[in-house]
Amino acid sequence: MYIPTLADMLVAHERIKPYIHRTPVLTSEFINTLTGAELFFKCENLQKAGAFKARGASNAVFGLTDAQAKRGVATHSSGNHGTCLSYAAGRRGIPCTVVMPHTAPQAKKDAVRGYGGVVVECEPSTTSREAVFAEVVAKTGAEFVHPYNDHRVIAGQGTCSREMLEQVAGLDAVIAPIGGGGMISGTCLTLSNLAPSVKIYAAEPEQADDACRSFKAGHIIADDAPETIADGLKVPLKDLTWHFVSNHVTDILTASEADIVEAMKLIWKRMKIVMEPSSAVPLATILKNKKIFAGMRVGVVITGGNVDLDLLPWQRPEFGGLK
Repeated sequence: MYIPTLADMLVAHERIKPYIHRTPVLTSEFINTLTGAELFFKCENLQKAGAFKARGASNAVFGLTDAQAKRGVATHSSGNHGTCLSYAAGRRGIPCTVVMPHTAPQAKKDAVRGYGGVVVECEPSTTSREAVFAEVVAKTGAEFVHPYNDHRVIAGQGTCSREMLEQVAGLDAVIAPIGGGGMISGTCLTLSNLAPSVKIYAAEPEQADDACRSFKAGHIIADDAPETIADGLKVPLKDLTWHFVSNHVTDILTASEADIVEAMKLIWKRMKIVMEPSSAVPLATILKNKKIFAGMRVGVVITGGNVDLDLLPWQRPEFGGLK
């Protein structure tokens, strides 16, 4: 298992600069007053392809040799990584195949296809996606770019927190969503080297809290098919991301489905930016744990903005919406 280094992150940042945005950091006085903390929202929902995963995907794709690139790339993804890998592959002019659960938001399937990727559907479980993916690789010989358990991807994701450190002085903590742990691992990689005093928190849905339970148990606990509105956070930790989580994360906090929806609505209303349910989990956990963050300067990663506008979370019956 190769563990990416600070040097890998710095090389990645130079490699991907032509293909990503240096996303803005936004603030809200209203939300600061509500939480009792100073929050600095790193808006990766405004990133290329609508998510932070454009960073890791671009690093992986543009780091391939010509021989590797010729065979194309493939992955399994609930949406954003597949979209971003398709985006990066399109920029390099190589094929991309994405195995996606049939329950993934239509908007994310459409986005993969819009960037030239091929979608192969599977059942909504880790077991199914990995089995179908194995068939795809056997047929195509494509280079596997794992959504998060890949040193190239983690090095790329680490560029987000490097930018945040340059944009915001004096951060006390950074919080980001956690599913498989790619963003958190990149955050750990960068902060542990460049700003080791900054605390790192991960935010997770209560209904998909395997990372939180893993953190408490001291070993990986993997749920196969959890159900949560935060569709980007359903996958389990793997060995590489567990290395970073277990060594550098201060704590993993959770939020209910209702809390996530309310936090998402709050950001839409007060900050006027589109973001997806997974991106709302950090604010939901801050609102639930105000004492932890009181008086702190906190970087909050808004990880993506690829939401299904035809069925917003608060329109769903379980949240009092459309009947």
